[in-house]
Amino acid sequence: MDKLQEARELFAKDKYATELSGAYIEEIGESYARCSMKLTDSHRNAYGGIMGGAIYTLADLAFAVASNFEKEMATVSLVGQATFLSMSKGSVLYAEARLIKDGRTNCFYNVSVTDDLGKKIAEVSFTGAHIARR
Repeated sequence: MDKLQEARELFAKDKYATELSGAYIEEIGESYARCSMKLTDSHRNAYGGIMGGAIYTLADLAFAVASNFEKEMATVSLVGQATFLSMSKGSVLYAEARLIKDGRTNCFYNVSVTDDLGKKIAEVSFTGAHIARR
């Protein structure tokens, strides 16, 4: 089994993101992940836009994969801050998580969310804490 398939199987346990929201791991790398979400009517708010919670869920999964897959210590989020930039008119969202700084006890990631039309939808920053694996 290749590493991408291994990551997909591991994070399939994150049922809210994968089953209910439809988030999918597209690519993984060293402290990096790219995830996607095909948009449906279930992702829309009363005004027809994509719910901020759907965007944040996709970003959170990308952060979780980038900060946890093949890492010695587990990472949990301490702070997540989303800045919503534009309304998407596309049919797919993409979230790319990149490590900014990794310290002994904390790490910092930025997640850029775009749509399939190339529009920047949100920037989400995460502060994570390293903890012992169970």
